Amino acid sequence: MSSPCDPHYAPVGDVSTALMVIDSRLRAVYDGKSGSDPEQQRMVAHFAASLGPTGLHELLDGTCTLIYVYMNWLRSLHEQRDEDVVEHAVATLVATMRMMPRTFRPEVIPTMAALLVAAGTGLSPNLWRAQYGPWTEAEMNPLEAVAALLAEHINRMTGGDRDFATRLVTDALAELEQD
Repeated sequence: MSSPCDPHYAPVGDVSTALMVIDSRLRAVYDGKSGSDPEQQRMVAHFAASLGPTGLHELLDGTCTLIYVYMNWLRSLHEQRDEDVVEHAVATLVATMRMMPRTFRPEVIPTMAALLVAAGTGLSPNLWRAQYGPWTEAEMNPLEAVAALLAEHINRMTGGDRDFATRLVTDALAELEQD
């Protein structure tokens, strides 16, 4: 039986731009830059303003698509090990969120955790979230951070390959272009 939250019905969004934003965040972390770089904040604000409302929705959908792709990859990996992705990956990510109170206020952690569970069980994160109303401004930074945490988690699981999560998506996009 098909769910209204089936990824088949979900908009893909601007995956390339979402990947660029997440990769940029990861590179800053890997380079040891803590906190938000004021210059990067200005660039992101300028970039977001240039997108307009439609572009921001596309970026939001693209970020949710990244979360779905990452969780789908993790689910496949955990199934090969006869493990449950929710038990292993989601629990680890939620514990990490709890250690980052400036990024993840306590009230957004349940939503982000449920978003990961939805994606980990094969549902579209953005369609799952749409059931509960529009995204709030307070959820935007945590959503971006969840995507970055997932990418970093995947990079660590692949032996510390800092570009694995990015390559995972760029390779999939390249395959789509060839088809």
